[in-house]
Formats: sequence, C-alpha cells, structure tokens
Amino acid sequence: MPGLYLLGLLVSLTGMVVLDARFRLFFWRAPWRATAVMVVGVAFFMVWDVAGVALGIFFIGPTQLLSGVLLAPDVPLEELFFLLLLCYTTMNLTGAVRPVVARALARRRTR
Repeated sequence: MPGLYLLGLLVSLTGMVVLDARFRLFFWRAPWRATAVMVVGVAFFMVWDVAGVALGIFFIGPTQLLSGVLLAPDVPLEELFFLLLLCYTTMNLTGAVRPVVARALARRRTR
C-alpha cells in the first residue's frame, strides 16, 4: 500500500508534537531556538543522505510502502519526514532528560 510508511511517520510526528506540547520539551519551551536546531539538524542529515547516494552507499530498494515521490535521485519524500522525526525525538528526549539530571545533581550537591 503506497504511502503507508509516510502515514506511520506522520502519526509518530504527531505523537512527538503532543509530548512536546504537554511537557514543554522543545518547541513549546523555546520556539525560535527549536526551529533553528531542527533546520540545522535536518539539513545536516539531508546533506549526509545526498552524499551517501552520490557515493553509492544509500539507495532505494524495492518497496510498496513508499509514496513514490522523490526529493532527489534515491531520496524519497519519506526520508525528509524520517529526519524530522529523528531530530524531534532526539530533542524531546534531551528536553525530558535535562531536568532529571539537574535534579539528581542538585540532590548530590546537598548531601
């Protein structure tokens, strides 16, 4: 079924947005900074992907799950959404772990 992978990525991204909004982890904490981090992260990985394709390391294998839309040769549309999900998940995780580590360090200092 074409587009199923893209649908899964969009559902996952929606989950990241809900977590971010609920706990103010990334975009809801500092929107301008988050936007800059996201743009730089996705751009870095897109350049990485294009370089990998040019070197023959990355390629699209046969699959029925992709939409068929290509951003560049051997770079499907789904790759962009995967990179958004990768960066968003990483930054939400960073936002969630930071206060936990800060509390642990504060407790250690008070002892």
